[in-house]
Amino acid sequence: QLVESGGGLVQAGGSLRLSCSASGSIWSRYRLGWYRQAPGKQRELVATMSIGSTTNYADSVKGRFTISRDNAKRAVYLQMTSLKPEDTAVYYCGNQDSGLWGQGTQVTVSS
Repeated sequence: QLVESGGGLVQAGGSLRLSCSASGSIWSRYRLGWYRQAPGKQRELVATMSIGSTTNYADSVKGRFTISRDNAKRAVYLQMTSLKPEDTAVYYCGNQDSGLWGQGTQVTVSS
């Protein structure tokens, strides 16, 4: 089970921190990342972190978003700064290769 939280409405230039909590069985089996889906668009990668802590970011969020994790809490985080209206989307925690997703959390950035 994956549970995301932390979404909301924020003005452009603002910040939000998303959290994703994973059950033990998921945490031990899957590398989790953050993805997003805007209305009318396909789901896209935002950020991933390998087991060795190597990070990968979409070009559109580099320098603004930071992915991190806490193994003790089985949690993955996405710190988002300098938010733009084009960041508006439903953000999902999950593993794309396995099709494992949380319920998503809405992020809306107003101009």
